[in-house]
Amino acid sequence: MTIHRGTCRTGQAHLGQVLCSIAPPDILVAVAERGSPEEREAAITTLVETAALRAERDVVSSLARQLDVSVAELAFMAAPSAPSVGKRRTVYDAEHGSDLPGRKVRSEGDPPVADEAVNEAYDGSGATYDFYLDVFDRNSLDGEGMELVSSVHYRTDYDNAGWSPLRSQMIYGDGSGRIFKVGGLTKDITVIGHELTHGVTQFTAGLVYHKQSGAVNESFSDVFGSLVKQRSLGQTADQADWLIGEGILGSALHGEALRSMKAPGTAHDLDRQPAHMDDFVDLPDDEEPAHDHGGVHINSGIPNRAFFLAASAIGGNAWEKAGRIWYVALTERLRPRSEFREAAEATVEAAGKLFGTGGDEQDKVRSAWRQVGVLA
Repeated sequence: MTIHRGTCRTGQAHLGQVLCSIAPPDILVAVAERGSPEEREAAITTLVETAALRAERDVVSSLARQLDVSVAELAFMAAPSAPSVGKRRTVYDAEHGSDLPGRKVRSEGDPPVADEAVNEAYDGSGATYDFYLDVFDRNSLDGEGMELVSSVHYRTDYDNAGWSPLRSQMIYGDGSGRIFKVGGLTKDITVIGHELTHGVTQFTAGLVYHKQSGAVNESFSDVFGSLVKQRSLGQTADQADWLIGEGILGSALHGEALRSMKAPGTAHDLDRQPAHMDDFVDLPDDEEPAHDHGGVHINSGIPNRAFFLAASAIGGNAWEKAGRIWYVALTERLRPRSEFREAAEATVEAAGKLFGTGGDEQDKVRSAWRQVGVLA
């Protein structure tokens, strides 16, 4: 087996990335405005605690600029290690605090423990590692055998889970039952696959988490999060539900999932994802949570539907052809500020490279992007 050695732009990626989290900030703001007192409290608490994690990144980035070094070169960051082969998973218990990573509770090869969240984080990161290795010959997120670190039980009733580019690790809250079901964030493989894919993006395209490039970033995480689930269940494109976060919503959100790649904007009552460029939501790129970094979670519905259309038209197991096309586009063609059109062109080019210029796969990929209004 050939192990893919991904290009690592660690310092550059860390400085350009924010905490990537599964709960869209605009939805949290909507719940804070419209929910019951308990739901409002849960949404506000999650917004505040997520902002604190992002502020930590800002402080470190500022220090790195002052010292004229990359974030990875700061003393408290892990030193580079030699490439390794094989899964290396470590799960920590934050014990409802904010000191990360917390107390080590399970390492690679250890038997299951009594804590269900620990085992779910361990298994989910393993399934994601296996997906990238078996399907794309990629040795972990960085292509060099990077350790997959997870911290569970972050804060109390924290309604979020995310990938921290600063710490290079996963962070899971327990959920309060208001935004997400208690224990739901470690149970859903699409959440885990989605967030870990932000790590792959960090070490490859480095897509900046703002406006269209941020929406492309989010979409690639949804694509591969869904594919991790489909492969684990042995589902073809026609059999898949194409849902992200299915069955984990709390009382404040009424619907079946957090997002639908097949039908953006229909997953729950506060879902406002567009499915076509005609409905693109142009938001300012500022610090307002309601603006979602310029609509990164909102507008990702457009490239999400493009992937669904391409994978469904090509047929079979979506990770074998459509997934490989999107993977090559992400890891070999896209750049930090690539927007929708660049993403579309990159996937069309990748389809031609992989399966033949003018071939059926390339035609179907091009048609998918035309159907969502990105290509003329």
